[in-house]
Amino acid sequence: MTYKKQEPLAFRMSPRNLEDYVGQAHILSEGKMLRRMIETDQLQSIILFGPPGTGKTSLARIIAETTTSTFRKINAVTSGVKDIKAIIEDTHNYLLTPSGRTVLFIDEIHRFNKAQQDALLPSVEDGSLILIGATTENPYFEVNKALLSRSSVFQLYPLTKEDIKTLIKRALEDPERGYGNEKIRIEEDALDFLADMANGDARSALNALELAHNSTPWSKDPETGEAFLHLTLEVISECIQRKPIRYDKNGEDHYDVISAFIKSVRGSAVDAALLYLAKMLEAGEDPNFIARRLVILASEDVGMANPQALSIAVSAWLAVERVGMPEGRIILGQATVMLATSPKSNKSYLAVDQALADVRSKDTGEVPLALRNAVIQGMGDNLGYGQGYRYAHDYPHSIAPMEFMPDKMRGVRYYEPTENGYEKTVKSWLENINSILKSDQ
Repeated sequence: MTYKKQEPLAFRMSPRNLEDYVGQAHILSEGKMLRRMIETDQLQSIILFGPPGTGKTSLARIIAETTTSTFRKINAVTSGVKDIKAIIEDTHNYLLTPSGRTVLFIDEIHRFNKAQQDALLPSVEDGSLILIGATTENPYFEVNKALLSRSSVFQLYPLTKEDIKTLIKRALEDPERGYGNEKIRIEEDALDFLADMANGDARSALNALELAHNSTPWSKDPETGEAFLHLTLEVISECIQRKPIRYDKNGEDHYDVISAFIKSVRGSAVDAALLYLAKMLEAGEDPNFIARRLVILASEDVGMANPQALSIAVSAWLAVERVGMPEGRIILGQATVMLATSPKSNKSYLAVDQALADVRSKDTGEVPLALRNAVIQGMGDNLGYGQGYRYAHDYPHSIAPMEFMPDKMRGVRYYEPTENGYEKTVKSWLENINSILKSDQ
């Protein structure tokens, strides 16, 4: 293929074959099903879904170069049922399609409505149309079940930092498609920053590199007089319009900032919590990592003072997974504010840990006979299982006047509620239970 310099760098650097492809080893490494399908030209209909810049369109280009079938491409934004029907007619025309089979790549297939997707079904089902659908949305929500059932779904993940660095270096070294014929020096911290800020998006990284190349004045080596392009951290940060943040996602900064974030939420310092959240998000921290920590905090530090906090935190995590970034920041922000401003209690967390400590360190006694399961044992009458059990709902306030602790643990209390938030209600209820039980003795 001949490349034109006016074509975007990201397009020119698209992989030409599977050996050229970077990332997605879970579906494209040697022996994987999708790789075998492409290499043997035995494609079946597939749906590729993942964030932008992860290689969906690049895979389609590789297939277009390797398949012996007719290859057609349409975009769901600009195409409709009429275009689909025309392709199907051409497929059944022996002069136009001798193989009787067309590989059809539909970009942004989630934008097709039900009628448009249904138009594909007969041809996909009889095998004359091999569908390759690409989408940034979860196909299980956006693609018809009938079409999904006739396709294999492959998920593509954001590229790793090392993947992005590999692509950047390749663009700088390739003399045909990239800048290999030019003297370009990129500082290591600039390369790291660009790879970080790309957030797994190869296209974003290469677009920023191209902008830096086209907009940066050339320098002259004072010793040799040779002209060269010097790409510094400052140059790269200007091209992607991001200020460099001192934050090592795999090092000390990662642990320091998440620690400060959690401690700020625990301490009800909502503004500090939002600052640390913003720092993590801007530095490219995994939003799912942040969401997981908020779920733990909701139970560990908010606890029974606001029992709904755990449900809200879990919902936030699920929403972040499904929505993704950058919109996920809104969800994380709301969850952070809710947890930081919520009443706090760690009493349920301390209670279960104390109970675990007792179970691990001493003999806590046997389950009282009245509480044992006579039905399952099938011999309760002989051993006394279940005898003496009092069904709570048979008593006033649904409180049964009986002992539930093993004999060796009578009188032990693990959970001591505070006066904070909903836990104040729980404390009052427990005191009421004790009062009722004492009056029944």
